[in-house]
Amino acid sequence: MPEIEHAAAAEEETALFGKYELGRLLGCGAFAKVYYARNVKTGQSVAVKIINKKRLAGTGLAGNVKREITIMSKLHHPHIVRLHEVLATKTKIFFVIELVRGGELFAKISKGRFSEDLSRRYFHQLISAIGYCHSRGVFHRDLKPENLLLDENGNLKVSDFGLSAVQDQTRPDGLLHTLCGTPAYVAPEILAKKGYDGAKVDVWSCGVVLFVLAAGYLPFNDPQLMVMYKKIYKGDFRCPRWMSQEVRRFLSKLLDTNPDTRITVDAMIRDPWFRKGYKEVKFDEEVWSRGGR
Repeated sequence: MPEIEHAAAAEEETALFGKYELGRLLGCGAFAKVYYARNVKTGQSVAVKIINKKRLAGTGLAGNVKREITIMSKLHHPHIVRLHEVLATKTKIFFVIELVRGGELFAKISKGRFSEDLSRRYFHQLISAIGYCHSRGVFHRDLKPENLLLDENGNLKVSDFGLSAVQDQTRPDGLLHTLCGTPAYVAPEILAKKGYDGAKVDVWSCGVVLFVLAAGYLPFNDPQLMVMYKKIYKGDFRCPRWMSQEVRRFLSKLLDTNPDTRITVDAMIRDPWFRKGYKEVKFDEEVWSRGGR
């Protein structure tokens, strides 16, 4: 886990801890701001997510931030946003992360649906990252296009591990029991509140993401939340007429309301629709963790 360094508040105003020059604001949320920054020694461009501890304390989300640090520090994969280090003052926490220049996948899909081939390409990269997470005992639990970023080469990067769970959070029944995730992407077993398998929940969310990429809209949607939940619970969705039979069949395996029969990541990789143009992502995890390629 990256060591959290502490410094006097004044240091952050000019060069952050003497290591990073802060630049323009890239985005902001309720208790965090993200800035462009440059490593003073190496000249490397990074993003710095600055979290206000006081504002965070009022949200009850401090545990999420700690979890995100723990999880991101052990994930080293080409399709996962890299955490370089974590710094802190008395009032703020600084996540120094990989700068992903292409923006959110959400911004791209909001302009219109993707071709089946492009949808499949992004889906290959998403499943490569999620399969890797699951092999490390990490379940994302909040997969959606807003949490999927694109680099300058158009490659997908999974971000935002604030709602993630790790294997040791499971109860004696081997299941997770926390209600979380974004409503339209949430799996039916989470709504049932009976406990769920984190890997199966991620597969469902990946199915919703794939539908959005290929159709340009959500499979389960309604202005009334309870109506939408009923649709999710029943698996009540319709594919648009332009979708091929192959992708419809594949989606039905992902959006299977029964988690016991829902397709697994391993089975997905063997599926004919998925296999078209698929190349396994090969990388040296140790080299990648040190910032290499």
